[in-house]
Amino acid sequence: MIVSVPRLLIIALAAIFSAYHLLLAVVSIDVPRMKVPYIAAMVLYGLATLLSLLLSRTQRMPTWIAAFNVAVAVVVPLLVTSQFDQAAAKGTYAAWHTAAIGTLMVITSTRRRHTFAWIGTAVLVVQTVAWAGPGGLVAYGVIGSVGWVAVSHALSLSLAKAGRDTRQYALAEREAVEWRAAQEAHVSERQFRLGQTSRMSLPMLRQIEAVEGELTDPQRLECLYLEGAIRDEIRGRKLLNDRVREQIMMARRNGTTVTLLDEGGIDDLSEEDLDRVLNRLADAIRDTQTGKLIARTVPGGSDIAVTVVGLSSLDDGHSSALGSQGIDDEEDRVDLWLEIPRVQATVSA
Repeated sequence: MIVSVPRLLIIALAAIFSAYHLLLAVVSIDVPRMKVPYIAAMVLYGLATLLSLLLSRTQRMPTWIAAFNVAVAVVVPLLVTSQFDQAAAKGTYAAWHTAAIGTLMVITSTRRRHTFAWIGTAVLVVQTVAWAGPGGLVAYGVIGSVGWVAVSHALSLSLAKAGRDTRQYALAEREAVEWRAAQEAHVSERQFRLGQTSRMSLPMLRQIEAVEGELTDPQRLECLYLEGAIRDEIRGRKLLNDRVREQIMMARRNGTTVTLLDEGGIDDLSEEDLDRVLNRLADAIRDTQTGKLIARTVPGGSDIAVTVVGLSSLDDGHSSALGSQGIDDEEDRVDLWLEIPRVQATVSA
């Protein structure tokens, strides 16, 4: 379970922690010889903190703010330490700037500007050693500031990696859900087709069993018609309703070879438009006397839903007997060319 912390709460906590350093500076304002540079350092630090916390809603800090924070890390220690020596700072909070700059660099690192944060931290270390010697790193908490920047850097990298992993897991989960839905759809479609095929073929299978396979010629023809009907259910899909099935069976009994090809072009039609298209297709099959009839859906994006082509052989079927079955055969005559629109045309008065 992922717990989300409100952004305003994080900003408020960082602001309170940063304001604490300014409070320490106010408490120790009597220590510096001149107040103006000291107060100027406080103003610069407060401005850098406000810019870092409030400006830009993106997680990554703008470059110019990060550069400004580094400049503040250079200027603020100089302004503060130039107004008193190390001895005067003992027992007071006058050296508030060390923890303050460390906090500012932690904020910079948290907002994914690690290079700028380490530059500012390095500047703080050098200035502290120059002012108070190596012992000042411990006496004024600079080591702690370096440690907090390191922790912030490590946590930022870990959170970034966790974010990438979360996105990858979410993508994998979405793909798994889509794959499962597709498989369930395939299984459902397969079960539906198998059930429909069983209902259509069961009476004929029982009849074949009853006569022990000794079928008459009319019964053999009925088997061929049944095979064509089953093929229609598989390849025709949405091109079929009860009227279309009835007219196709009648056409086949009259000697017409019927082929249905549904390639998904009418899947997005409404029930009303689909009924209109199929009823028009049934009328075309009923009213056309031809040798071969082919109905095919048109891919989406076209104004046409279904094309219907009726062909008859000029050589009394000899080319078909030789295996010439293409609709573009030069020996075939076009008896019907029908385009059924996707949307019913409106007639203006």
